[in-house]
Amino acid sequence: MILELADIRIHPGQNAAFDEAIARGLRDVISKAKGCQGYKVNKGIESPERYVLQIFWDTLEDHTVGFRESELFTQWRGIVGPFFAQPPVVEHFDLVVKSA
Repeated sequence: MILELADIRIHPGQNAAFDEAIARGLRDVISKAKGCQGYKVNKGIESPERYVLQIFWDTLEDHTVGFRESELFTQWRGIVGPFFAQPPVVEHFDLVVKSA
């Protein structure tokens, strides 16, 4: 399994609307993508305009090719993209160790 980690910064004062938009986008779009195993979103306490999105994929290609080159990506960015203060920083990770 591959972890996609996206560090998202939104425009100030948009938290409530973004919270709804990202939940809707994950539920209605991301969850339908091939290889998507689930997701988590955390919001910054000290920096409330900062969000950390984690999406779990079967393979790297499920995200980088299957999702990014699909209509689902266009739908996703249409929902959450207007809130971005800057492009998200996205990286991928392999699991090394996990608690029970």
